[in-house]
Amino acid sequence: MSNKKRNNHLLSYPVIVLASGGDVDAINTVLKHYEGYIAALSMRTFYDEGGNPYLCVDDVLRRRLETKLITKILTFNAA
Repeated sequence: MSNKKRNNHLLSYPVIVLASGGDVDAINTVLKHYEGYIAALSMRTFYDEGGNPYLCVDDVLRRRLETKLITKILTFNAA
């Protein structure tokens, strides 16, 4: 795999710097970048009225993970 293809999956340094400085659009870009990973981490088994299990994203957990990521972004020293 070429280096160029691999870098398509990385956040750019300017976005990281802007996000750590509190730029809302850059923070949203970071959240969008990690949204699939956060959703995967937030999957939980729930049960319907009949006791049948099903997988679903736990929205409370997803929001907690997003909040934790935002907190870490804002305290990150990108310099």
